[in-house]
Parts: sequence; structure tokens; C-alpha cells
Amino acid sequence: MQMMEELTGFQRDILYVISGIEEPYGLAIKDELENYYDHEVNHGRLYPNLDTLVENDFVEKSALDRRTNSYTLTESGYQALETRREWEDQYVQTA
Repeated sequence: MQMMEELTGFQRDILYVISGIEEPYGLAIKDELENYYDHEVNHGRLYPNLDTLVENDFVEKSALDRRTNSYTLTESGYQALETRREWEDQYVQTA
């Protein structure tokens, strides 16, 4: 199992998006990431990373219907984000 500090920046961004949108399903996550990155995020990049986050117990995947999966943070996912934010806050200076 990976630890939060071992995740890629892209995987961490996925966690933040899942935690912050109302309906975190694949295409909604993809749209949010594309808005942030200002370029296309292809399915071949997104879904393997979502699967990695599921395998490492940061995210839970459930079926919305036969073609669409929903993604939610697990308790481990929320804790990982909270720990990360606390660590970042040590170094980010606000104006």
C-alpha cells in the first residue's frame, strides 16, 4: 500500500477533486482536472490512476449504473489529505 507522500502530484490532485465536487464520477473528475490543467486529460491516464487510489484504500469505487462509476474518499483518503494540508501549511506563507 502506498502512503500519501508516495503518490504522484496527479494522484493527489484527483483526491482533492473527489473531495471537492458534488458528484465525483469519472467524467466529472476528468472535467475538473482539465479545467485546472487547461489541457485534455486522457482516459488512459485518469482511470489507471483512479484504480491505483482504489487499490491503496484512498478511494472507494461504486457503480452508479452499468457504465458509470462513482468515486468517494475513504477515511484513509480524508486523513491523507488532512495530513498533507497540515504539512503544506508549514511552508506556504500567506501575504
